[in-house]
This record gives sequence, C-alpha cells and structure tokens, in this order.
Amino acid sequence: MNEDELWPIIHRERGRLADLLATLTPDEWDAPSLCDGWRVRDVAAHAITSADYSTPAMLLGALRVRGDFNRLMDRMAREQGSRPTTEILERYRRNATSRRRPPVTQPLDPLVDVLVHSQDIAIPLGREHPMPAEPARLAARFVVDRGFPYEALRKNPGIRFQATDVEFEAGDGEPARGPISAILLALTGRSAGLDRLSRR
Repeated sequence: MNEDELWPIIHRERGRLADLLATLTPDEWDAPSLCDGWRVRDVAAHAITSADYSTPAMLLGALRVRGDFNRLMDRMAREQGSRPTTEILERYRRNATSRRRPPVTQPLDPLVDVLVHSQDIAIPLGREHPMPAEPARLAARFVVDRGFPYEALRKNPGIRFQATDVEFEAGDGEPARGPISAILLALTGRSAGLDRLSRR
C-alpha cells in the first residue's frame, strides 16, 4: 500500500477517535489509560502530536531531556494533557486530516499511533471501539519489521503470534492466537493485548 492510499485510512481512524473523545465524561477524561502513568487526556493529547508538531519545539525539548525520546514524549503528553479537554478535542479535530509527521518517522507510524492509542483509551473505559483488521495487520507487520522503537519480538521472547482473523504470523516459540487487534497491542507492549490471546 502506498502513502496516498494509507493516509485516508489514518484520517478515518483519527476521525473515529475524535468521535469517541467527544462522548467522554469529565471522569473518563481523567481516568487511567493503558499507558502506565498517563490519563486518558494525556493519551488523547499525545495521539495527535505527530500531526501538530513544531520541529524547533521538539528539538528544544529533546535538548532539555538530553536526547531521551521517552522522557520527551512523557513530558509533552503530560503538559498538553493538562489543557482543557475542549481544547484537546478541538486540536485533534483540526489536525485529524494532516499529513505531517515528525522527522525520521515512517508513513505507517501514524497508523500505529492512532490504532493503538484508540485502544489505550477505549479498553480501560470499557468502551467498544473495533479496530479494522486489515489496517491492524499492516501496522503489526510494520511494528515487527521496524525494530526501534518498538523492539516487538525482543520484548516478547518465546511467543509465536498467530492471527485468527487475517493472515499474520510473527515470532518463534509457543503459539499465541487471537485477533490481529490483540496482537498489535501485545506487539506494542500492552499486556491487555496478551490477555486477549489464547496461549494453549
């Protein structure tokens, strides 16, 4: 799939996430997400960063944390997540159809972001937000092949992931079977994904 075919999928999924965010109560915005230490509002603010970044601001932020990418993302998410939820949602809708992405990222990185972060929000809130299978398969294959920053197979040793709804296998070891949505979550470090896979 080329980049021109990929962006409409990303934009559609961003729109779906924006629609979900618009239904959240104040308590849900402040609830814990699947991302350790982040509230739903922090994830929501972070999820649109790739489409609304300022290169100079990110470079300055990187200098302040001495190049620690994870610390930079954490700081930015918490700062932006502390804004009013109306502002977070407006910013998300405004940038949902952007094609911007940070330097060194690949076209599939924004797809991974929106698919995974949608579940980071929906799952702990008990909200149904189905992940489309074919985009999830593309994202999962990318995560496996990309290596850094995901390191998906290294972080899941001894597991062979096998999707039951699309053609996808990755890894070596004991089989873990289930929907590609759960596999993508597991590959990106979410224990909620592993919990949804059959290990027998």
